[in-house]
Amino acid sequence: MTRIAIASDHAGYRLKEVLKDYLCGKGHKFEDFGTDSDKPVDYPDYVHPAARSVAEGRNDLGIVLGGSGNGEAMVANKIRGVRCALCWDEKSVRLAKEHNNANMISIGARMVSQQEAIKIVAAWLNAEFEGGRHTRRIDKMEQFGEPAGSDYRATRSV
Repeated sequence: MTRIAIASDHAGYRLKEVLKDYLCGKGHKFEDFGTDSDKPVDYPDYVHPAARSVAEGRNDLGIVLGGSGNGEAMVANKIRGVRCALCWDEKSVRLAKEHNNANMISIGARMVSQQEAIKIVAAWLNAEFEGGRHTRRIDKMEQFGEPAGSDYRATRSV
């Protein structure tokens, strides 16, 4: 059973709820890092803890959502051990897993439909890392980023 961290800002909140239902229906466990409404919030407060949970092994994978998904991917990728890909269709997400072994994905809720987002998540969960030449590149990537256990100056809004 896959454990999945999921987080969003206000723009991604509704899509996060749809994806949680999808994940439950497929037998996956998830940990929701918030936000809990469409009231405006700062996405780093939610995405950073979700990304840390993946890097530290508390969750196997992670999904983050925002309006475009750009900022969320940027925050997640600050954490060493996280490979968060901004994905906009099934092909982009499949390649993110096959070539980059993406352990997190970011989706722009204002960029894709709910149906497309479900297809993106399904393709990512079903894809497999190809290894080979890609392993060397991932090993090089792992040298960068903030260690998962380091403190982060922002705190989660309540």
